[in-house]
Amino acid sequence: MAEALDLEQSTLIVERLNQALSNGLFVQARRQLNELEPADIAYALEASPPRARKLVWKLLDEEREGEVLQYLGEELRESFLRQMAPRELAAATADLDTDDLADILNSLPDEVFREVLLSMDARDRLRVEAVLSYPEDCAGGIMNTDTVTVKPDVTVEVVLRYLRMKGELPEGTDALFVVDEEDRLLGSVPLTILVTSQPEQSIASIMDSDTEVLLAEESDTEVAKLFERRDLISAPVVDRGNRLIGRITIDDVVDVIRDEADASMKSMAGLTEDEETFAPVLPSARRRVVWLSINLCSALLAALVNNAFEGTLESLATVAVLLTIVPSMGGAAGNQAVTLTIRGLALGHIGDSNYRWLIGKEVAIGALNGLVLALAIASVVGLWKHNWPLAGVIGAALFCTLLIANLAGVAIPLAMRRAGLDPAIAGNLLLTSVTDIIGLLSFLGLTTVILL
Repeated sequence: MAEALDLEQSTLIVERLNQALSNGLFVQARRQLNELEPADIAYALEASPPRARKLVWKLLDEEREGEVLQYLGEELRESFLRQMAPRELAAATADLDTDDLADILNSLPDEVFREVLLSMDARDRLRVEAVLSYPEDCAGGIMNTDTVTVKPDVTVEVVLRYLRMKGELPEGTDALFVVDEEDRLLGSVPLTILVTSQPEQSIASIMDSDTEVLLAEESDTEVAKLFERRDLISAPVVDRGNRLIGRITIDDVVDVIRDEADASMKSMAGLTEDEETFAPVLPSARRRVVWLSINLCSALLAALVNNAFEGTLESLATVAVLLTIVPSMGGAAGNQAVTLTIRGLALGHIGDSNYRWLIGKEVAIGALNGLVLALAIASVVGLWKHNWPLAGVIGAALFCTLLIANLAGVAIPLAMRRAGLDPAIAGNLLLTSVTDIIGLLSFLGLTTVILL
């Protein structure tokens, strides 16, 4: 099978595949498709419009369907799952890792879910049920149950003989886990240590008793942070009785990081986690209209502020020319602060012990930048319009707006997190509303009080 392709190659493959489909060259398209790695086939499906997707799925060899499903986004995966009979699905997913299979099964309706489980053999069913007993977003929900365990009292020679008899190790194995008679975790033996130790040494004498351990209930976000801090390749998962129930490997963590980054990027634009590029029109429009409606309300609030100063705008045409500068600068400054704060919260850098310092820092930055930029805009407006009172007003308004924007950029994400909300979902929207309204109020208000 071909090696995984880079983005440029994948894009070229998709273009060739769609060209072959549009020209009716289905035999050629089928050959091209089934020579690809599962992840590249998933890329081809997600990068194709709905009609082409159906053709690509029909051309895919049935035995490869399960491998491809695990790489698809949830919404697209569900659309294909609805087309598959339970026994077909069970056969297609028979060789998948337990965590990948559990992800697919979680997408099924209850009746189909039960049918698929019943169609599995007893061993596979027990493995999947072990993972499904935990939420999807915790260590137990993303773990694999394919661990290799050894007892502490056996020798290196016995373990090596056992591994040779076994013939292969689960993918991503970098260590064997040492357990007692009741499967309680005692430690681990890295493969590098195992193969370089003397045959007569006992496992107890070479094992690492300080192995990083993950509780099954620990969140997948915390798991990812631990892997990043400790540069782990794999880690054991235990229950509250310290019994080994599975392991997590670096490829599982990469999936978590990628999904979180994708979800954060989409949520900042008001898109749901499952929104994909070539989704059908009506569902996409229905999901987006809610966010756009909230933005419309924000715009109407800003319009109400403008309306309250209608007389000022009629009296001073120059004010209308300069009106967008202050809110725009406030939005830019606030976005810098809100982005850094959301990132700090996501990484766990911000807590009760340091958030006050962060607020003070951003207020100081807002004051310094506000002073510099206020002097700059006042000089420009004074020389441009020969109206130094107006120049002073816009300078003062810009200073106030940048100060409040930086404060809001920290305070809004912190308040949302304290309320149990995800700051990435609406932090930017709330910030934009604040900076627009404050910018207009400060500029138009000072203009009305000082110049009229």
